[in-house]
Amino acid sequence: MDERDAALDAEAPGALGGRPPGPHARAVVLLLHGGRSEDATPPTRWNLPGLRMIPFGRAVARATAGNGVAIATARYRFRGWNGERADAAVDALRALDELRRLTGGRPVVLVGHSMGGRAALRAAGHPTVRGVVALAPWCPLDEPVTQLRGTRTVLLHCPVDRVTDARGSWELVRRARAEGAEACGIAMPYGGHTMLRRAGDWHRLTAATVAGLLDVAPLPTAVETRWSTGGEDGSGGRLRYEELAFGG
Repeated sequence: MDERDAALDAEAPGALGGRPPGPHARAVVLLLHGGRSEDATPPTRWNLPGLRMIPFGRAVARATAGNGVAIATARYRFRGWNGERADAAVDALRALDELRRLTGGRPVVLVGHSMGGRAALRAAGHPTVRGVVALAPWCPLDEPVTQLRGTRTVLLHCPVDRVTDARGSWELVRRARAEGAEACGIAMPYGGHTMLRRAGDWHRLTAATVAGLLDVAPLPTAVETRWSTGGEDGSGGRLRYEELAFGG
């Protein structure tokens, strides 16, 4: 870390954005937005990747209403992953540690998009993490997977994503399952990397999956099916529209 980065890090605000949850929360969903491969500048307050996660948070709040589930957002110090520094993963762990202090160690489900999906997967070994939903995640072929053991993990990815390769997601699921992790991948039939086409389906399936991972509702049929049929997009193709059933 150079002197400029060290100064930024020293002045970095808390690891959580917005209003942090209190000790009354029974569980927390931590949102992790996307970013860039390399960028050591701090994100702006209203950055587009962060804004894209707002409707996911709202959908999760609706799906878990009345169950004491708080929604939190991780605050990044830098826009980029930045090689071996893995800044976004470090910030995810900082946020999880802060949540543990605030809530007394309540269970957490991580929901991350793109770089945030990679950060969520990397931080899955934190003792408070119960599950991960990774949206169009950035999954290099050498990404570690042993930290996913003991955590239920779902990857949603559109096969025509031109920013992150869905094949990396399916390969990560295959390797994670070989290590004994409970993981599956679902090929969304549309949406690309931004998940804007039929965005509501992405929001609803994510929210229903989170509710299932927190045991406040049944897991979506699509997730149950993938876990029982091989994990890495067990359909052999894209998710059929009629499979978007939000319930057991």
